[in-house]
Amino acid sequence: MGWWQINADTLAGSRFVVSPLAETFAGLRLLHSGTASHPGERAWLDAHLPAYRRHLERDPVTAATIRAGLGRSWTADFLTPPATGEDTGFETEVARIREVPGADARAQLLVSLRGPLPDLLRGRDDLPERAADLITYVWTSAIRPYWDRRRRVLEADVVARTARLSQGGWAAVLDGLRPGTRWLGESRFQVNTHEYPPREISGAQLFFVPVTPQGIGWVAWEEPHRYAVVYPCSGALAETGPACAPASLGALLGPARAGVLVLLDSPLSTTQLVALTGQGLGSVGRHLKVLLDSRLVQRRRAGRSVLYYRTPAGEVVVKAAQAS
Repeated sequence: MGWWQINADTLAGSRFVVSPLAETFAGLRLLHSGTASHPGERAWLDAHLPAYRRHLERDPVTAATIRAGLGRSWTADFLTPPATGEDTGFETEVARIREVPGADARAQLLVSLRGPLPDLLRGRDDLPERAADLITYVWTSAIRPYWDRRRRVLEADVVARTARLSQGGWAAVLDGLRPGTRWLGESRFQVNTHEYPPREISGAQLFFVPVTPQGIGWVAWEEPHRYAVVYPCSGALAETGPACAPASLGALLGPARAGVLVLLDSPLSTTQLVALTGQGLGSVGRHLKVLLDSRLVQRRRAGRSVLYYRTPAGEVVVKAAQAS
């Protein structure tokens, strides 16, 4: 098994962050496999897989680069730079791939392939640029159109994990992060089930990065300063419309306020609520204040966003109205 040695200060300073690049690379891996884990992924693949395959058919060098980089048990490091913890946006993140020297990329592909490079890739210094162009294509065509919703799902996962941390400590969070991860005790964190040498990462930055594709995850690093664990978020992405507020709940709270409470089955920001409800910012803010004062919702910061979500009392009110 692969595990990292982490001291208490490093673990205490670690953070959950959202990364557009990680989400895009997870999408690329899903396109590469063509296998869906649930209907939401199947619909996304049906919409974007044919165009992705046509794109690769027109560019055999890039296609060979990605096939080589996505090894059976190891992904070439230059394809997955770890998150920095800064909300820099996709273009800044993907620029780090473009900056990788060609010789370094070829050396990493030898590791992921566990064998010699295909003739098509030998001696080429443009492989990082080609990989970055393909990842940018996936972002532009297949991730960015859905990014607002995906980000909402990812931020909801961050809120849930943070709440679990406050209730059960790091062991409760790390044991359930993704298959193969668990807290071993004695400052040891198992990151996968592969037989790799342990790594001492005490003193480095450590980030935990959710992605929406299920069954996909990896570890990444820039030794010795930065490490990341990418894991599938707990909420599967599904294209469903917002639920309607029951008439009885609308009679109790008012239709607009009841609609806000019903939408908060997963954490949402004020901006997201404005977009979903069509109400003005001031109106949504007033509804949230009343719901907060009534202890039907709570709020928690996730990155730059403040997310609102139903309390247990809010869940009881909604479920009782739905059952009536």
